[in-house]
Amino acid sequence: MKSKNLYYALPLIFGFSLLLASCGDKKNAQQAQFGQQAPTLPVVSVPTKTVTAYTSYPASIEGIVNSEVRAKISGYITDVLVDEGQKVNKGQTLFRLETQVLNQDAAAARANVNAAQVEVDKLKPLVEKNIISNVQLETAKAKLQQAKSSYNSIAANIDFGNIKSPVDGFVGSINLRKGALVSPSSQIPMTTVADISKVYAYFSMNEKEYLDFMQNAEGKTIEEKIAKLPKVRLLLANGSLYEEEGTIETINSQVNANTGSISFRAIFDNPSRILTSGNSGKIQVPKTYTDVIVVPQEATFEQQGNIYVYKVGKDSTATSSKIGTSAAVENLYVVTSGLEKGDVIVAKGANKLRGNSKINPQEMPFDSIAKPTETLFR
Repeated sequence: MKSKNLYYALPLIFGFSLLLASCGDKKNAQQAQFGQQAPTLPVVSVPTKTVTAYTSYPASIEGIVNSEVRAKISGYITDVLVDEGQKVNKGQTLFRLETQVLNQDAAAARANVNAAQVEVDKLKPLVEKNIISNVQLETAKAKLQQAKSSYNSIAANIDFGNIKSPVDGFVGSINLRKGALVSPSSQIPMTTVADISKVYAYFSMNEKEYLDFMQNAEGKTIEEKIAKLPKVRLLLANGSLYEEEGTIETINSQVNANTGSISFRAIFDNPSRILTSGNSGKIQVPKTYTDVIVVPQEATFEQQGNIYVYKVGKDSTATSSKIGTSAAVENLYVVTSGLEKGDVIVAKGANKLRGNSKINPQEMPFDSIAKPTETLFR
């Protein structure tokens, strides 16, 4: 009897199982359909723009005149009349040396001059009266001239005891103080006076960079090319941009055998005197790209060293496309291949897509995506 009841119950159990399975499959299908819903992503139309890229090179700063101050005579420093960083004028006394011995020598030399002058004065009337020959007078005059030369030499050395600034400028480090013995053969200068109303920025390019740079410059001769070079910028050591633009004045076309580089010199006005000899920074040399295709760096992703974007078709399918780039300008890439003006690309979230993906495109203004990020310097 039990077997008979089980026989009739089996179809009912099997049918109920099928019903449950059908409901589960329907639920799973709904979940899968929900999971595959096209994501909403911002897209932009690729434009052409004129942008300027900057290549940076380490630079050292020097005043246009950087003059060492040295002693012309030996002696002890008795007075230091200026301080480091002080503005001085050409001819202003910076140091005084002890000249007591020279003063005594000068007094003796002056006495010799007076004695020689007396001798000349005594012989003149005797020659006029033909009492003595003119030879004796000429000999006395020669001795007088010799005495004067000796006195002038000593007087000049006394004046050299007042060590003066050779140029207008600012005093650097004072290496020797009161009581120090100095001489013309001293290896260390007493100080340095630098004219920093303008400054030189020295930087170098390697041979390839130099050739590319000069071949792309306007003009036929080196002189014409230098005259037409664009203004350069100076990035200071604290990361801020110097307020004045500079001009490349000279290029040493000889390759440095030790470094394989070519040196450049740019000049900058320095009205605020914020730049001094010994400062460092980076020269930024501009290169302008006219009417080129650009994309936001945020719209790209990298794979195996290549740069890709997701190009959006008319059917809203996003397809990965490899692009070639020639420069990075702020937050943009300059594109050389892989895109054309007017192509639509995914602006944000491209790194989250895989393969060919359906998306719900949301058009955005290009400049709203490509707006440079503000940089804060501390």
